[in-house]
Amino acid sequence: MGDKELIGLVGLIFFFFLLVLKARVAFAMAFTGIVGTFVLSIYVPYIRFEPYIMQYKSLLWENLANYELSVIPLFIFMGYLASHTKLAQALFIGMNAIFGRFRGGVAITAIGACAGFGAVSGSSLATASTMGKIALPELEKLNYSPRLATGTLAAGGTLGILIPPSIALILYAIVVEGSIIEMFQAAILPGLLAVLFFIMVIIIQVRIKPELGPASEPLSKEERNKAFLGLIPVVLTFGSIILGLGLGLFTPTPAAAAGVFIIAMYGLYQRIRYGKGEGLTFKRLKDSLVETAVSSAMIYYILFGAEVLKGFFTRSGLPQAIAEWAMTVDVNPWMVLIGILIIFIILGFFMDSMAMILVIIPFIWPVLVSINGGEYVTAATAGFGMNNEDLKIWFGILALISVELGLITPPVGLNVFIISKISEKVPMIEIFKGVIPFVGAEIIRIGVLLFLPWLSLFMPHWLAGN
Repeated sequence: MGDKELIGLVGLIFFFFLLVLKARVAFAMAFTGIVGTFVLSIYVPYIRFEPYIMQYKSLLWENLANYELSVIPLFIFMGYLASHTKLAQALFIGMNAIFGRFRGGVAITAIGACAGFGAVSGSSLATASTMGKIALPELEKLNYSPRLATGTLAAGGTLGILIPPSIALILYAIVVEGSIIEMFQAAILPGLLAVLFFIMVIIIQVRIKPELGPASEPLSKEERNKAFLGLIPVVLTFGSIILGLGLGLFTPTPAAAAGVFIIAMYGLYQRIRYGKGEGLTFKRLKDSLVETAVSSAMIYYILFGAEVLKGFFTRSGLPQAIAEWAMTVDVNPWMVLIGILIIFIILGFFMDSMAMILVIIPFIWPVLVSINGGEYVTAATAGFGMNNEDLKIWFGILALISVELGLITPPVGLNVFIISKISEKVPMIEIFKGVIPFVGAEIIRIGVLLFLPWLSLFMPHWLAGN
């Protein structure tokens, strides 16, 4: 390892040190990138610091003007509109009409509602926060076990990171230069598998201890029909996005715009039908726009910091050195992949999921390409038995599920913190205990997808006609 690579390695360690000190992710990335490049300019004669600084004039603007990234604020806006127009509440009521009459049914309803809201918000944190406020009072009213109730909602929130449309999927596709549409398609079956596994966790718990999750009172036919009507906007939104993308009717940005339009029309319909104070009022529209601007600015700031850090690492040659080292090491590719997923799970204890995608994936992806057989490998000769395009999709799903575990595992567990703030009566340690069975289900899901890659690859191949 030369001087350049050594400086890059020290920079990577310094970046993690800043994260341990609770520095903001975007600041940690940008600061490490600037300081690291300055140090490189001192010890490496042909690397100059001034041109690197001059790039800042265009770097931020290039991110803002990137058409692919324009889908992010649209999906965020769609999520906030859904929250402010009480779409999430209608979704929960509709799902409860289906499952609530069974033992543990309201917890199952919460999982289904989290999946549905994740499909229109694209954010795990927004899903956990919104559904927590709606579902937790209902679960408490029915005397559900606090551990089961809070654990279900914290785990259900993680569905937002994988069920399309997902901001994490978009960022991953951009980082590895993959297709956003194919990543959305690939996430459908693994996302449904997560819902199935979470429901099984609840069923098993209430079967062993029935008192954990009592059934709710059955609804009348009129109440049930009214509840089902609340599911229509979610079905229309999710259907228009997935079917439109799958059938090639539009690309992700128009798909997000279509979702915003459908939810806005739903809000206006509520406003006209139910009168003042209902539906999409001017204040709610304004709040949605402001919250979208704040959230989007945070993401663009992180993307800017990631570009600064990426520039430093590229100049240091550290990613290339790691990839070249991987090619010279005679090790089973599957063991390397499993090791990478374990590292992701461990890093998820301390790092934000978005930071992991933007910082760690650029290091890991070249290594996987190398051990798969190189840039132009065919499926017949590849280490994983698939070409690099399929590997890009399959690994992306596995990586995001591993990253997602960080949302419900200590010490960070952002979803756990969100549910803890909503349910102040339940100690945080109880919530962490409540998510343990769901963590086990997620590890099993990783194992299933690891050894059955076709679950991730089936939809992209089928919709492409391959």
